[in-house]
Amino acid sequence: MPTYHLDSSTLSYAFRNEGRVAQTLRSLPRTDIAIPTPVLYEARAVMLRLPNGARKQSLLTALDRLCASVEVVPFDARAAEAAAGIRTALEQSGSLIGPIDIQIASVALSRGAVLVTHNTREFERVAGLLLEDWY
Repeated sequence: MPTYHLDSSTLSYAFRNEGRVAQTLRSLPRTDIAIPTPVLYEARAVMLRLPNGARKQSLLTALDRLCASVEVVPFDARAAEAAAGIRTALEQSGSLIGPIDIQIASVALSRGAVLVTHNTREFERVAGLLLEDWY
């Protein structure tokens, strides 16, 4: 099972070659990297909203290539169970995060993976979630 799950911000920084994200990605075996399906959804939705042209096609092609070379981890029953627990705990503490972020966190948490994000302020609210910021 991959060790590192990329979140949407990390994927975006990798494609834009910002921070140390692309460099760190290149230094790791592809078997250590995964993309949770909620991240794939967010990335593709953003790309599809771009105007038609070379940039849009280039980004979609890069996303397809990346997804072909790493594991795409589904939001499945195990992740749904984790997501329900995360949401309940965050609601009780009064520090809720967005529903897609809950899904992203739950996929990583349910598999014991490290979520790679630059959005640590949001995700650090999730108890037990391991985080790294490669930016």
